[in-house]
Amino acid sequence: MKKILTVLLALLLLAAMPARADTLRIGFQKGGGLLTMLKRQGAVEKAFAPAGTAVKWIEFPAGPQMLEALNAGSIDFGTTGAPPPVFAQAAGIDVVYVGAEPPPVASEAIIVKPGSPIRTVAQLKGKRIAFAKGSGSHLLLVAALDKAGLTIRDVKPIFLGPSEARAAFDGGSVDAWVVWDPYLAAAQKAYGARVVADYTGLLQANGFYLASRAFVQRSPQAVATLLDEIAKAGKWANTHRQEMVAMMAPQVGVPPDVIATWLARQTAGVVPVNAAIVANQQKVADLFYREKLIPRPVTIATQAWTWQRR
Repeated sequence: MKKILTVLLALLLLAAMPARADTLRIGFQKGGGLLTMLKRQGAVEKAFAPAGTAVKWIEFPAGPQMLEALNAGSIDFGTTGAPPPVFAQAAGIDVVYVGAEPPPVASEAIIVKPGSPIRTVAQLKGKRIAFAKGSGSHLLLVAALDKAGLTIRDVKPIFLGPSEARAAFDGGSVDAWVVWDPYLAAAQKAYGARVVADYTGLLQANGFYLASRAFVQRSPQAVATLLDEIAKAGKWANTHRQEMVAMMAPQVGVPPDVIATWLARQTAGVVPVNAAIVANQQKVADLFYREKLIPRPVTIATQAWTWQRR
């Protein structure tokens, strides 16, 4: 009887406990822009609180690792540059494009030390170039070389993440470095790094907000709510630069003037993945296939999801 009463008491206590909330798992990068801001503000948590949904933030060093986690089911949502989802698709990952950021122009660049003799993309031939494989920097380098009549096989790629690449750039073991903000702004401040090329005149590359197919099918309204919050954050960020600098500097861990430089050369926000954006991303995928950087062609249109903004 005592055992029966114990079991009944345990069941009653279990029934009285609130149901465990669902968890929305968001991947972000240290220099992750609006997601970094939203994480600090707690706006996403507030938006999902009425539904009883908890929010978990998981940091990644770059986009490719984030999409590996998306494929493994470790996260539901994240943001990367244009190349990582193309590489992911080519690897058979069912990633869904749910929103797009305005393409960067000057916030990602091929840089050299001030005293370097390299002044044009053509002069990169045969040189050691550090960049993160599968990142937006990878695309920038390929697109710049293509315009100069070269291919990635005409240079010596050194695949390094931003921290390792900075050490190699500082030590002189590479001739050039391709990197994005805020690392770019930090290198310009620290070394007086000179820009050889950015996205000016090249194939434009949107940033993307991405989700797993399972998350989109299971919770399309949750995806829309999340994108609505990002859109509101973007509007605020574009009109409150000083507040953004003060908020992001301690979060990202770089000086305020570096954050200010970064924010001054980009427009924050998110827009639906429309036909023009799909077509541009298809050009990115086709370039990578032509350059033999992915093993098979991929189709972007089948992976795009339409966000109905409120």
